[in-house]
Amino acid sequence: MNRKETVLTYLDALGIRYDHYDHPEAPTIDIARQYWKPDGSVHCKNLFFRNHKGNRHYLVVFDGNRNLAIHDLEHRLRQGKLSFASEQRMERYLGLRPGSVSPFGLINDTDNHVHLFLDKNLEQAPTLSFHPNDNTCTVVISQEGFRRYLDACGNSYEFLELY
Repeated sequence: MNRKETVLTYLDALGIRYDHYDHPEAPTIDIARQYWKPDGSVHCKNLFFRNHKGNRHYLVVFDGNRNLAIHDLEHRLRQGKLSFASEQRMERYLGLRPGSVSPFGLINDTDNHVHLFLDKNLEQAPTLSFHPNDNTCTVVISQEGFRRYLDACGNSYEFLELY
């Protein structure tokens, strides 16, 4: 089973409704913007960080139309100095490659090592959209479905004001 099928099967097994659509490869937000459908969802940007010691990992999710400076993010998250996690760490903890990072990678984090930070503005969005661990597809999921997904994964998460 490929990465996309794994995510869709996981959501189906939980009884979570979603829509999805395929598109050409979109490894960055700028490229993905070309393929986003006007479906009313908040298309999310996902960044994977590690702390200075390399013993903590964080997935940060926010509106894809916004930008965040790492220095500002460090102050808001209060986790010390952050740097982007390496491709090897991304594969180890999320089972993903660069350009396909999303909260759906948490299904591969069976030890619940990665902590998820979500921008508080996403909390009120009726629907959110993410790559399903494959950057040739977009999944649109309701807020309620997304919360059910997060609860099933078991990773810690919190909503914070990121901007």
